[in-house]
Amino acid sequence: MGIDLKAKQLVPNKFWIVQHEGRKVGTLAKEKKGFILVTPQDKIHFESVDKVTEEFGKDFFETVVTKKKAESVSSEVHGFPTSTPAYNPLYDCVNKLPLYSKSKKSKSLYCAGYYTIRFEKGWVKSFCPKKITLERYPYKGPFTTELEMKQVLSNVSKTA
Repeated sequence: MGIDLKAKQLVPNKFWIVQHEGRKVGTLAKEKKGFILVTPQDKIHFESVDKVTEEFGKDFFETVVTKKKAESVSSEVHGFPTSTPAYNPLYDCVNKLPLYSKSKKSKSLYCAGYYTIRFEKGWVKSFCPKKITLERYPYKGPFTTELEMKQVLSNVSKTA
């Protein structure tokens, strides 16, 4: 094959799409005994990666560029655990609540940590409830561990 081909990796070190000028012309798969190139016309077996690069050139395999994360997203807000990665962390000083959103653009705020909340049916445990829930119902918390929350829950359940 004298044309300029490139192999674009689909599955790391196992499967590639073979392209000519950006158009798919075949697939390359790694097998136990080498590589197999499948095109609409035929199947070609290569004993090793060296044989593939010998046939198509050292630039045949497209280099994979790994993207670095732009920012690290924590699963903790002001020392309290969260159920998902925490974006836009802040602290409500008036209500003493560690707040966060679940995505960069979200307007919904969640409260990090464990809580006990009193609904009409009684006290229930909650992990990272929405801020609006805590504004509407009596609660105790935040707690850093589930054990702390369960201790308080058992105390308030006895008195209710």
